[in-house]
This record gives sequence, structure tokens and C-alpha cells, in this order.
Amino acid sequence: MENREDLRSITGLLALRLRSSSLLWPSDVVDALKVLSRGPHHSRVQSGEVLFHAISDLRNSLGISAEQLAPYASEGYAHFFDELMSVDESTNWFGVVIPALADLLLRFPSLLEAHYQHADGLQHRALEGVKTGLRLLESQEAGIVLLSQELIGALLTCSFFCLFPITSRGAKHLPTINSDKLFASLYDNYTEKQENKIKCIIHYFERICLCMPVGFVSFERKVLPLEDGPVGVVYPYASFWSNSVVSLCSFQVNRSGLIEDQLSDALEIDFANKYIGGGALHKGCVQEEIRFMINPELIAGMLFLPAMADNEAIEIVGVERFSNYTGYGSSFRFSGDHVDKKEVDVLGRRKTRIVAIDALCSPGMRQYGLECLLREINKAFCGFHDQSKHKQYQRLFRDNRVCDVQNDQYIKTVGSSICSGINEDCLGIATGNWGCGVFGGDPQLKSIIQWLAASQALRQCISYYTFDVEPLQTLEQVTGWVWSQKWTVGDLWNMLLEYASQRMNRETELAFFDWLVPSLSFDDMPTI
Repeated sequence: MENREDLRSITGLLALRLRSSSLLWPSDVVDALKVLSRGPHHSRVQSGEVLFHAISDLRNSLGISAEQLAPYASEGYAHFFDELMSVDESTNWFGVVIPALADLLLRFPSLLEAHYQHADGLQHRALEGVKTGLRLLESQEAGIVLLSQELIGALLTCSFFCLFPITSRGAKHLPTINSDKLFASLYDNYTEKQENKIKCIIHYFERICLCMPVGFVSFERKVLPLEDGPVGVVYPYASFWSNSVVSLCSFQVNRSGLIEDQLSDALEIDFANKYIGGGALHKGCVQEEIRFMINPELIAGMLFLPAMADNEAIEIVGVERFSNYTGYGSSFRFSGDHVDKKEVDVLGRRKTRIVAIDALCSPGMRQYGLECLLREINKAFCGFHDQSKHKQYQRLFRDNRVCDVQNDQYIKTVGSSICSGINEDCLGIATGNWGCGVFGGDPQLKSIIQWLAASQALRQCISYYTFDVEPLQTLEQVTGWVWSQKWTVGDLWNMLLEYASQRMNRETELAFFDWLVPSLSFDDMPTI
């Protein structure tokens, strides 16, 4: 066990000890967890205040107490469990859930050992020769980690109990992983949305303690290499896009609805922070953070996925949804249990595919410059493309130029994806106003960039959720008009470049849609 490179890369991020080829908790921690697992009559843990004392004792036994938790963390745990939780909920939490979570922590070492044994024994053709063990997926290291939902439950329990060492996380460019900031902010700056974020997490723990899920979740770092290599497509230059003759894929506009509620098997886009999860375990409560609350298994990736570089994306397949919700931002509210009915693929994962791509933050006028346009379209392309299609991509984009071959000729020849374990030929993209909220991007620009990237990635369609923002009121008509012109990716990209150049040089103040089709009546324009 101690000779495993994957385990060695993650050991410093876990509080477990490795001795005589076995993973284990220190004996004091085992004793404390055994007491917790026997229930409140033995542990006396029946309030948030006492629970935090138990957490502190565990951290002391692990030797990580010097790594101070967030100010007011203790008050936050006490406030939620002693004041915001009902008597009935509290009785169930301390009488049933906490003992079950303690038992899960006791089994954590054996679950992790079994994980590594299973990672070595995977025989499925989609993962033949592919490393899947839990490890630090470093920047520029394309790779995949496959975890059972039960092991993820144990990891999230470590997060709840604040048992992850954090000393080396900053140097490794890793996001927050313990839950202390989540609870601390509930006390020092109470908001209803923060309370309801925690309700989602608590509901997840209640669900897995009632019935532990038996599926799997994969976490994949996708990389567009900056230099030529034996596998994959390299990071494209501007000429790559200008010369593309790939046909534009179909474009469907949804003025209502949510990405996570779409019924197809499309890739669902996470408008991510470069540190995956963003403020999920802090005060954040916009698109990415909400997704991490209703699908808490996403949080596990925050343990071992460092910040994304400009040529990287993260794809997560198989997470289960546990909660329903209403609202957004300050109006976010937990609204009860969600039963996830998504089908399961051959690797035991739900057919929920989430792709995290981070947009430029507060780009202002810079977003119309070539460097930023190229960064954004390549970021989206990295997230949207399927690395298993690299042979098709290489033929299509050989020598960083596009051959005169149409999209559908290649779609018919594509094999199964390493990440999905199933054929992805018919998978589209479900997305929306990526980088256009607090990040400040131009919604019209971003919608077109994503259309171009999806088309170049050989996706058959893009399903775009506008959330009814004003700049996209004519999106359906404009995309319909472009489609009717039979433009290629290169045609539309070059039009975008011309417009962006005029914006940068102050030659136009028009929005892109008005600039592109100024003389047409939108009422008479076709739709796709």
C-alpha cells in the first residue's frame, strides 16, 4: 500500500495514518468514534455545542488542532443545531445520523483500502489501462478518479467534522474542503440562504444514513495540451478557429427552466470558479454553489482537484441529486427531498454529466480582445470536447488547420468516451449565461462563443437557458438567422472577431446581435 504513487500523492491531504501497509485512524480517534457511534446516551453528544467539542477532540487526537478553524465556527454549529433545527429534527440528527456518520468514519480506512484494490482490478474496456485511484490530479495532468458513493459519503463526513489537514492545501492551489467556514458564516453574518445551504448538506447526510447509495462517481481533469503530443488536440490558435469549416450545430433556446432539470443526457455546464466549488463551503450561493448543495457529492472533488488553468476543464459524471430548491442567491431555499431517477451507465454512474469551466472574472472591455476571446472559446472547447474522439479531431484539425470535412461525417465514426463509459455521439450541451452574472461577461458574446465551441467539439446540439435576461431576448431569432445562412464555425468566428475589433477601437457601441443583423426585422427571422 505504501508504494502506491496515487496514495502517496493524497496522504498529506488526509488525516489517516499508513502503517504496515494498512490505513488506519489513531487509536484515540477510533475510541472516540466508537463512543459517538453508540448514540447520545453514551457520547452525550446531543447538541450543536457539544458536537463541536467532540469535533475539536477528534482534531486534537489527529494532531491538526493547530490549524485553526474559522472564527465563530463553534458558534455556527451551535446556532444551527440548537436554535435553527426543530426538536424532532434534532432528535433524529443526534440519535440516528451522528452515530451512523461516526460508524462511516470508522469504516473509512477499510473503504479507502478497498477502493485502491478495486482501482487496480477494473476490467471494463472503457477504463482499460486507465488509472482511477484517488490521487491529487495536478494541473496539466489529464486523468480520472472513480469513487464509490459510499467512499464519497465518508469523505464528506470528514469535511463535516473538519478532519482534513489544510496546511499544504494553499501551496497546492486546492479549494476549501472543511465545513468550518460554512457554519461560521451562519453565525457572524446570518442569512437565510446560508441556513438553507446547510439544510441541503444535512439532508444529504440524513439520506445516506437511511440508505447508503451503491453507485460510482468519476472526476476527470480535461486538458488541452499547449504543445503537440501523442494524444489529444492541442490548444488551438486563432487561425484554427478562423479556418474552421465545421457546420454549426443546432441551437435550442429555453426562456424558462433550469440546466439541472433538463431531461436529455446532455453535458450540464457548471459556471465554475477556477477553484472548483467556488464558495460552496463558504458564503457563495449562485449557479455553481447551488449545484454543489443539491448534488453534494460534487464537494468530494474539492479535496483533490487543484485550480483549473486556462487550458483545463473538469468533468464529473454520476453525482446523485438529493435536494429540491427554490430561488437564487439571497432567495435560495431548500424545498425538500429529491428522488433522482437518472439511469445508470455501465460503470455504475448516474447519467448526470457536469462539466466545470471557469470564465474570465470582471473582464470589462478586455473580453473583446483577441487574447480573451481565444481564452474563452478554448476553455469552452476543452470542456465540451470528448478526448476519446482525438483521432477524429486530429484528422479534422491536422496541423492546426481544418480539413474540408463536414461535422456529421465524423460523428458517425466516434467510439465510446473514456470518461462516460458509453457512446456519447448524441450528447448535446445544456448551458446558459456562463460568466455573465457576478463575473461580468457579455451574455451575447458568451452565447455565441459556446455555440462555436460546441459545434467544433462535434456536439449535435446546444440547449441554451437564457434565464430570461434582457440582452438575450432576440437570441432565438439571431441564431435562427445565422443558421439559415449556412455559416460555418469559421464564418461566425470571423464575424465575432470583426465586431470585437470595432468594440475595442470604439468604432461601435452596438451590442453584437444589433451589429450582426441591423437591417432585419426580428419578427420575420427564422428559428432553428
